[in-house]
Amino acid sequence: MTLLGKVSMFVLTLPLVGCTTVPTASDDVRLNTYTAKVKPSDFNYDPMQTPIAQCYAEELKSDKEISGATLIEDGLSAFVIRSAFARMATKTIDLQTYIYSNDFSSKVLIGELRAAADRGVKIRILLDDYGTKSDIVDVMLLNQHPNIEVKVFNTVSNRAKILYYPQFLMDFNRLNSRMHNKLFIVDNIAYITGGRNVGSNYFYPETASNFSDTDVLFIGDMTKYATASFDEYWNHRLAIPASVFPKAKSKKALRKMNDKIAEIQRKSAEDMKRYNTIISLAQREFKQKNFDFSWGHGKFIADPPSKVEMTMAEKDEYRGEIIQALQKLWDNTNKSVYISAAYFVPGQGGLEHMLREENSGVHMTIVTNSLSSTNAPTVYAKWEKYRKQLIESGADVYEFMMSAENLRGAAHDNERKQSSFSVLHSKTMVFDDKISWIGSFNLDPRSAYFNTENVAIFESPEFAAKLRDMIIQDTQTSWRVKIGECGKTEWSGRRTGDKKNRIYHHSPDTSIFRRMWKSMMRLVPEKFV
Repeated sequence: MTLLGKVSMFVLTLPLVGCTTVPTASDDVRLNTYTAKVKPSDFNYDPMQTPIAQCYAEELKSDKEISGATLIEDGLSAFVIRSAFARMATKTIDLQTYIYSNDFSSKVLIGELRAAADRGVKIRILLDDYGTKSDIVDVMLLNQHPNIEVKVFNTVSNRAKILYYPQFLMDFNRLNSRMHNKLFIVDNIAYITGGRNVGSNYFYPETASNFSDTDVLFIGDMTKYATASFDEYWNHRLAIPASVFPKAKSKKALRKMNDKIAEIQRKSAEDMKRYNTIISLAQREFKQKNFDFSWGHGKFIADPPSKVEMTMAEKDEYRGEIIQALQKLWDNTNKSVYISAAYFVPGQGGLEHMLREENSGVHMTIVTNSLSSTNAPTVYAKWEKYRKQLIESGADVYEFMMSAENLRGAAHDNERKQSSFSVLHSKTMVFDDKISWIGSFNLDPRSAYFNTENVAIFESPEFAAKLRDMIIQDTQTSWRVKIGECGKTEWSGRRTGDKKNRIYHHSPDTSIFRRMWKSMMRLVPEKFV
């Protein structure tokens, strides 16, 4: 018997006495008594009659397939807009996320969701099990509210800490896949999507490790596709009700969470007052039609939840709607592509396609993480395989700086400092200055073959120009990567205060140990990064 087999047998034969197990599929007999709190009938309303839609009724009625889009490019705005729309909700809120952290900003958002539910808003929350470690996140406790229902997607059965990771050996193909989708849908008329999970390091630049990310707020026709996708995941056999998780039913834990939120409000009375003022201002700006919407047509698309359960062979051959849409966009592009990709591993087929495009006159500008800024050195090790050929073909390649001195957003009057360790987390593209691509999909094998993802494709030259300019802005706080003399890679760029370019011949801001570790990561098979 192989070592893997012995380990698996050991895990299988461990006594389960005292261990908590939960269902991994909805046909488990333990769910026979499950009764849904949020029902399809709760969505029997006309989204166009909600207050959110009525603010932009004239624009939305001009074309039944029209949508508006506005960029959310800094974390504080991302949090404020989520909170403001939770307060404006009158019917339903759907939240789908890979990560829901158990930190300050997440607790504040819990308060907003609970307040909406107290007003009668029906709320559905769908969490990925691996991404949230859902037993310990306070958002699970919201399932005790009569108007809130929480589900966990793709669960690990045995919740004992000692058995959590060994179970991956027994069911690797399923548990290695993650629900990476990100959605925040309000009243079936507006939704936010992009790269941000729920956590302070996605919203506040002062955190030790801050994710520099991009979201978009959409309003209009595209929302119905987002809701349809959410419904598909919500009703899938891998979506397990929180009611079967013992910790989610704990009255003591709910009291502790409520006490913690009350303590935050009590100790931060002045801060909460300013916070409420900001939220009220955001609501007023929306109602007075001061949001910077660009109008156009688009589509929201997502992988099917069944992708998680595909066999390894099926995943190797998988070419879902997202990949097909991306290939079609590339094929129809004639001039330029701007890419901001946190994790960029195009694969040999993708590389060959991109080289053909560059050689035919389609110029690429690529911004991705540097070795110093990435939180995934394994991915960076694979990106290096493709970088030189892309540069030599004529593509402009940039790698994001992690320096605390870098600035982002100055052109939009929201200038702020990044944290001491800033990670690029965007997943955006602009094709021919008219079509924008934004969502959770990374340009890497994990997004293509393992994780479920979602993207929004939006046709509007006005919006595309804004997203393109944001990507160009990120090049100003990135290292320009070129091939120098003797074929050696060199990095050049300026930090704030520099009078001339710094030039490096190894990855800037990294230790020899990080570079050695990255080199070792080249041994990891590319499909598993």
